[in-house]
Amino acid sequence: VQLVESGGGLVQPGGSLRLSCAASGLIFSLYDMSWYRQAPGKEREVVATITSVGGSLNYADSVKGRFTISRDNAKNTVYLQMNRLKPDDTAVYSCNGRQRILGTVYWGQGTQVTVSS
Repeated sequence: VQLVESGGGLVQPGGSLRLSCAASGLIFSLYDMSWYRQAPGKEREVVATITSVGGSLNYADSVKGRFTISRDNAKNTVYLQMNRLKPDDTAVYSCNGRQRILGTVYWGQGTQVTVSS
């Protein structure tokens, strides 16, 4: 199983980025998918989740109204559209797949997002 993130980089405050996480080796549609982030010196936190069934969405309060999570089951890919980025959004962003019944969890390697002028 592999989860491979892409799309990170350096962006100015107020800018946008779209992260992608391509999954392979698993039945993607059966997995709840989440984006997490970890900033230097801070604990990892969940940013957004999209469920496998029904596509319910959940967001951390700090990103509500600015970030949008989505998934394309045909492409085995989950996305995170990040708008109006702030310096506090600087972190390593990782995708996570969780199968609720089996309890299986997989992680990607992470992609760096830096918001700075």
